[in-house]
Amino acid sequence: MNNLLNDSHVFNLKEMYFSNKEMILRFIYNIIINITPFILKGVAYFNPKVKKGVLGRSQTFKTLKTNISKTDQTIWFHCASLGEYEQGLPVFKEIRKLYTNHKIVLSFFSPSGYEIRKHSKIADVIIYLPLDTNKNAIKFLDLVNPELSVFVKYDIWPNFLNELKHRNKKAILISALFRSSQPFFKSYGKHLREALFTFEHIFVQNETSKNLLNKINYTKVTISGDTRFDRVYSQLEINNTLEFIETFKQDSLCIVAGSTWPEDENILIDYINKYASDDLKFIIAPHNINVSQIGKFKKQLKVNSILFSEKEHKNLAEYKVFIIDTIGLLSKIYNYANIAYVGGAMGHTGLHNTLEPAVFGIPIIIGQNFKNFPEASEMMKNQGLFSIRNKKEIESILNRLISNTEERYAAGLSNFEYIKKNKGSVIQIMDFLRI
Repeated sequence: MNNLLNDSHVFNLKEMYFSNKEMILRFIYNIIINITPFILKGVAYFNPKVKKGVLGRSQTFKTLKTNISKTDQTIWFHCASLGEYEQGLPVFKEIRKLYTNHKIVLSFFSPSGYEIRKHSKIADVIIYLPLDTNKNAIKFLDLVNPELSVFVKYDIWPNFLNELKHRNKKAILISALFRSSQPFFKSYGKHLREALFTFEHIFVQNETSKNLLNKINYTKVTISGDTRFDRVYSQLEINNTLEFIETFKQDSLCIVAGSTWPEDENILIDYINKYASDDLKFIIAPHNINVSQIGKFKKQLKVNSILFSEKEHKNLAEYKVFIIDTIGLLSKIYNYANIAYVGGAMGHTGLHNTLEPAVFGIPIIIGQNFKNFPEASEMMKNQGLFSIRNKKEIESILNRLISNTEERYAAGLSNFEYIKKNKGSVIQIMDFLRI
């Protein structure tokens, strides 16, 4: 009996310890999130991107008050940035069709999403998400009062989600992708873990994500795959013609390097200078439209090159390299590629979207850092994608794909079949919402 009492006493002490630890961590989180606005205002003086976010967030509540009335029925979509927006878009479109009488509020956390999609027709009101304080969550939901909230991937904000749960409002998470290294699955992550349980349902991309959720006793989960497959497949249903690209390309073979960073461009520069010709042309679409960096890259080119911003009244057919110093065209430009290079994995900024070129049935080349991008690993396994580490390797694989037409076509077909096989996530999500 004494042993049982002692064991029970020890258990209660442990329970109190972990309970107090979680309270402390929750307190620290709320302290940090409340002082963050002051930190961001200071950083904004030196960082234009942060400044846009600070200014944009300062207008959020005013925008909501102007555009949402208490009688409006609303649905809320939230995306961290542009990538999550593109991922969620196929679902957003179907929800818009299903709920024709509702106003749609679309929020972004990052300027790179908001600034590019602030005029999207998918929503009636597009805003920056306020920082995740208790006060902001209450004020935001008082104004929006969404019947349904859709979060994409893993931009999960505990105070907003807990307030939704408190109000008995329906929320789902789509295209979620979890890893064991994330705080949701750590001993110190209970505060964030609890936020997952506010979702009525979570649609995950793979078996690993489902198993991780099951281990923390979250069971309302469906493996629906990645909605990005539906998104890129829908690209084939629109007109992807760009007359200026056709004028530039003519009958040449064309290599499109999309979403490149300086480290990607450094890998490509020697090959372009060595092989660019009337029979082999290059289109470079940098991820950041940085005038200085683009100018530096252009100066290194020893072949005839032109910027998109310079193209008026020029004979584009005369040029060997076309640098796209604007945004919003890359998904259509891939339609003209015979081979694609996708940036981000040569350094550590994160691999960009390899599915966009894959849907056009072309082989893809990337850098070596793609560990957390399962689609790249799958396409590599299917022999449609190739990873390189240096200038020697990119020269070798490009020369091989250019000279071996059969291998090039086979690699491209493999990528297209991969996209086709994995689409269909949207149907599962919409079936759930229609119930």
